[in-house]
Amino acid sequence: MQPLDIHHVSVNVANVADALAFYTEVLGGVARTDRPDFGFGGAWIDFGDRQVHLIEAPVPDNFGQHFAVRVADLPATVEELRTRGFEVSDAVPVGTGLQAFMTDPSGNAIELHQTNAL
Repeated sequence: MQPLDIHHVSVNVANVADALAFYTEVLGGVARTDRPDFGFGGAWIDFGDRQVHLIEAPVPDNFGQHFAVRVADLPATVEELRTRGFEVSDAVPVGTGLQAFMTDPSGNAIELHQTNAL
């Protein structure tokens, strides 16, 4: 196998409308309109060249699983989100970057990541 890239990640959510609003209005993703009807609720969202697929299904317990959204300025992003009333961890160094964590409305962990910050 010769992988080229990651195309998308899939996240179970309790309520697609709430999750879609969060992933677009808070995290800045762009909702896609080409998701077929699979017979269950969901949505597809673009984040640059990658996608997040929301699946309306029971949300698993959080045991550390997450995905990361890369941002240009993590300290400013954390400040903006906190000003908007969201709970976000402090930014901490990781490798040559910074990371912070928050959760979506269903409790899924999301890492906010700034590369080459140090």
